[in-house]
Amino acid sequence: MDNNRRAPRPKQNNTFIFGIRAVIEAVRAGQDIETIYVQRGIAGNLILELKTVLADHTIPMQTVPVEKLNRMTQKNHQGVIAVSSPITYQQIEDLIPAIYERGETPLVLLLDGLTDVRNMGAIVRTAACAGVHAIVVPLKNSAQINADAIKTSAGALFNVPVCRHASLYKTAQFLQESGLQLVACTEKTDDLIYVPDFSLPTAIIMGAEDVGISNELLRLSDHLAKIPMAGSIESLNVSVSAGVILYEAVRQRL
Repeated sequence: MDNNRRAPRPKQNNTFIFGIRAVIEAVRAGQDIETIYVQRGIAGNLILELKTVLADHTIPMQTVPVEKLNRMTQKNHQGVIAVSSPITYQQIEDLIPAIYERGETPLVLLLDGLTDVRNMGAIVRTAACAGVHAIVVPLKNSAQINADAIKTSAGALFNVPVCRHASLYKTAQFLQESGLQLVACTEKTDDLIYVPDFSLPTAIIMGAEDVGISNELLRLSDHLAKIPMAGSIESLNVSVSAGVILYEAVRQRL
């Protein structure tokens, strides 16, 4: 890995922040937060204030039954618990210009709908070994960065910048406008992963195992590419698939 890259700073594992006012102030202070859980049906001025504050931040909020909050802590949570993040999320708009300024050819990985934390960790570990400059995940429907993800990544989550954005589609458009080609790894094509020219600035898109890549991202992509399959099993685990296509990019770049 290039030591000049901006990477998430190591911190302790996820911890809880509970109480509406405490969570509001944590968000305002810029604390790194993975998810905020809000009790279903709760109302009031402080909840409205929390939602107003969150409108200016890329922090996912989930509405859950009070029983879930009670299982998370026995303290007076007031219907709101925030889970701190062990990493600092970054903005892809800040990273891409810096990559070009260093004279490097960007290689970015977009994860569309990946929710398994161990798959996330395994992919980030491979991405670190393959020289990926950044990983982009959506604000919603994405695996949490927690202790399991950190462990599975063998600590790589502290070395590869992770960017969390509200719209993966708009982020993909930004990457295209910045000169990156979009290569979607999908079985919905006849072209193999050996067809795209990965020596060019590239963003590789991987989808969830159950539904794959969204149709809007498939339509936006410059290339659709599939991994050749010779056996009776129809698909690979998504973390294995990511490794296969990333190392085709490495092979071409070498």
